[in-house]
Amino acid sequence: MSLSGIGAALRRDTVGGLLLIGAAAVALLWANSPWSRSYEAVRSAEFGPHALHLHLPVEAWAADGLLALFFFIVGNELKQEFVHGELRRPKRALVPIIAAVCGALVPAAIFAAINLEDPVAVRGWGIPMATDIAFAIAILAVVGRFLPPALRTFLLTLAVVDDLVAIAVIAVFYTDALSLPPALAAVALLLVFAHLQRRGFPGPLGRWRGVRWALWAVLACAIWVLVHASGIHATIAGVAMGLLMRTSTRSGEEESPSSRAEHALRPWAMGVALPVFALLSAGVAVGGWTSTLSEPVALGIIAGLVGGKLVGITGGAWLATRLTGAQLNPALRWLDIAGVSLLAGIGFTVSLLISELSYEGAPAMLEHAKSAVLLASFLATVLASVVLGARSAHYRRHGVPDETG
Repeated sequence: MSLSGIGAALRRDTVGGLLLIGAAAVALLWANSPWSRSYEAVRSAEFGPHALHLHLPVEAWAADGLLALFFFIVGNELKQEFVHGELRRPKRALVPIIAAVCGALVPAAIFAAINLEDPVAVRGWGIPMATDIAFAIAILAVVGRFLPPALRTFLLTLAVVDDLVAIAVIAVFYTDALSLPPALAAVALLLVFAHLQRRGFPGPLGRWRGVRWALWAVLACAIWVLVHASGIHATIAGVAMGLLMRTSTRSGEEESPSSRAEHALRPWAMGVALPVFALLSAGVAVGGWTSTLSEPVALGIIAGLVGGKLVGITGGAWLATRLTGAQLNPALRWLDIAGVSLLAGIGFTVSLLISELSYEGAPAMLEHAKSAVLLASFLATVLASVVLGARSAHYRRHGVPDETG
């Protein structure tokens, strides 16, 4: 297959999803094999410049660095939807936004209610709030080939807002060293990024494509470094830059910067960033699940991610359509929303991060929390696959309703 053929294949969600799932399976097998120490050695190996406080473990480079590229693609795609697509109608955009907020608050409330009597355990109330967008999109692509495209847009919006809420919670409640100067500097560079998107680079800098790409890369890296230095989860830098992309063409342009970036970077995000991230992040040691299931921390996480997401997202979307002027896309049915709500129970990356922040100094609770996140994500995947697979089969037989209503 030619390079162009490989690139075209990697731009499909299904191919990227299979690579992600395959890498996650390898990670789980490796982490639970006789060679588990080598797995831990690989992902804990540190490299990077000390001067910039970027001497980080390989696992952190994957979760904060490589995943930022995927979040850029997601933010860029959302920007296109907000300007030209499904989300350009505020009444429709409001439904997944309200659903995301409810889908973060309800799981947190469930966890807190189960662990309220233990002041140490209750610190983990933020664990079931976040959806792992990378795994959720991958599963949707694999099991939902015939689902309405509007459902993917719903999930993208839902997961991005969900992660923004969770990362805000981390910054306010779980971060002791939030640094304001680099955060303000990152905002300043994002304003420069937005200005250059509208105006372009001045003079000869804007004439040569190679020079433009190099300048964009330097600016993007600088923004990422500053966001990371601020203490905010660095993937936010990718989302922010994606949402600032220009989606319209100017005189002399065959395609917008948004489309060019999407075409050039998506194969790298789907074919490199996501599989490497999964390989280095999904290797959680499985063991002692019988004892884990009797622990309130684990029960709170499982109930929050599986039941809380279902109730919060589906209920939030339903209330939005009943109590506000928000409208669900006419191509979607409430069973579709329920399936996506179950899929949002895949809490992997951010949930594991909040687990470590919550139970630093409490190793037994941390182990129970990590096992519960893995088990809840597995249950959510199975349940969502059953529901969305059945819905995909339904749409394959009967076709997708009109989305223009």
